[in-house]
Amino acid sequence: MRITRRSAAALCVAAALAAVPLTATVLPSTAAGTDPVTVAARPAEGSTNVRADGRRIVLGDAAATTGSAEIRQRSGIANLDPVRFPAPTSAVVVDYTTGTPDRSTAEVDVRALVKDRWSEWTPAKAGTPTALPGASDLVQLRIIVSAPPQGGSPWVSDVRVQPTDQASPSAMTIQAAPLKSRVFATREGLVGGTTANGHVIVNRDHFVALPSRRGLANNGSGNYSVKVCTTAGTIRCAFEPVWDVGPWNTKDDYWNPSSIREMWKDLPQGRPQAQAAYQTGYNGGKDQFGRTVANPAGIDLADGTFWDALALSNNAWVDVTYLWTGDGGRGTVSISSGYLNVRSTPSSTGAIVGMAGKAAQVPVECQTTGQSVSGSQGTSNVWLRVHTGMYVAKAWISAGTFGAC
Repeated sequence: MRITRRSAAALCVAAALAAVPLTATVLPSTAAGTDPVTVAARPAEGSTNVRADGRRIVLGDAAATTGSAEIRQRSGIANLDPVRFPAPTSAVVVDYTTGTPDRSTAEVDVRALVKDRWSEWTPAKAGTPTALPGASDLVQLRIIVSAPPQGGSPWVSDVRVQPTDQASPSAMTIQAAPLKSRVFATREGLVGGTTANGHVIVNRDHFVALPSRRGLANNGSGNYSVKVCTTAGTIRCAFEPVWDVGPWNTKDDYWNPSSIREMWKDLPQGRPQAQAAYQTGYNGGKDQFGRTVANPAGIDLADGTFWDALALSNNAWVDVTYLWTGDGGRGTVSISSGYLNVRSTPSSTGAIVGMAGKAAQVPVECQTTGQSVSGSQGTSNVWLRVHTGMYVAKAWISAGTFGAC
């Protein structure tokens, strides 16, 4: 077993709307220059396949998650209670101890609440203070532990966080509009399997997978969601949470600028490594695990997203908008299961032109009046426009008030 002690800071990039957990550890002094605060080893909401053992968070006993034989891992996620500083800070330093039996890994990620939305998760870099995308007085840490299907259980303990002002300005700012790129989409399938966030895949499911944990939402949460639209024929759009990691790579946050991209920093923003490997022989035509890339996929779609929301019959190029990377109005789909139909007019008789999955965030352009509908948010004749010619009933969306269309 390898045991290391790490001191690190976290870069948190652009944001996605999420509710702030009610419990938080509060620092009793000024932000920059305070002593580190110990964060309790207490898995909070959204944690999966981990257990607390004194001051340690340890990988649980669940079986390996979905994926090819080469990369199948037992993995666990522990979200820790947020830490609130007495004043906004521009960067943080994280300190913790890890135990990693052979071929296992353990890391700590961090995010910050900026402009009322949680920023993207980013691994803490050992000993290097890293700027936040904006000044924030609330940060949250997340532990990721993983190991081969057979083997020991990695752990993280003695987690502490400290604000600091010793960091270069952030390389990422929250954009007025979220990033959109055209990527190749494949169907995930794997019904009955378990995703990277602990979700058990059901028939005609609604979620997507992206090849990095930086935008991985908690099971049942849509604080990291995407808009996926077809590019040929009649345009259809799906609004789905990011609940799995893949395809091909697991450290390819290709939606980020090259300066903060975790790997493949010489590729342009918006271009997946698998696409470059397949089309131009980048990295010898192989992914990060040394496998020959057989297609240029940059996103995986669950069956319900693929077949029902987008009406695809084969893998295809799609336009993907990474909603947490920019500003703008948001609403959250408030349904207990399944999906919400997206209509061509503000009426339940309008043609179905897409779907929005449970807990997904939807970008709201404006609101208009239409047919009165009763849903989880009451009875309302307000409809929200989420794309040109696409509407959802506000009766099923947790959201504020928006300007008229």
